[in-house]
Amino acid sequence: MNLIRQVLGTVAGPVMEVIDQAVTDKDQAARLKAELQRRLIDQQDAGLEARMKVVLAEASGESWLQRNWRPILMLVIVAIVANNYLLAPYLGAMFGVGLHLELPEPLWNLMTLGVGGYIAGRSGEKIAGTLKGRRGTFLDEADTR
Repeated sequence: MNLIRQVLGTVAGPVMEVIDQAVTDKDQAARLKAELQRRLIDQQDAGLEARMKVVLAEASGESWLQRNWRPILMLVIVAIVANNYLLAPYLGAMFGVGLHLELPEPLWNLMTLGVGGYIAGRSGEKIAGTLKGRRGTFLDEADTR
């Protein structure tokens, strides 16, 4: 997804410049740019929705492993990081023995993405709950008027 964003960003900038150069009517140019941005956002939303459907299908699957492989993978990566930066250095300092496990960069990136996704998801849930509570309060006040 990050590669797609980079490609879209790389393509969108020059296209916006072409619109500025080719379209003399500033209002028309602004409308074209807005339409292009809307379509880019729609494409991003479609990609996110497709990924969401995959995750939801896994989460509601019949197999325990199907539902839990992502959290297990995240826990394994966290265990490797904890070993490499907490356990192994202390064992090495105290006993001269410490096992350092290799963590390839793609796994590190996966962990940071997973943690970021979890934080964003939890934040979104809390914000949605807050907005829902405010909306309900607002609607209740509007009904009493």
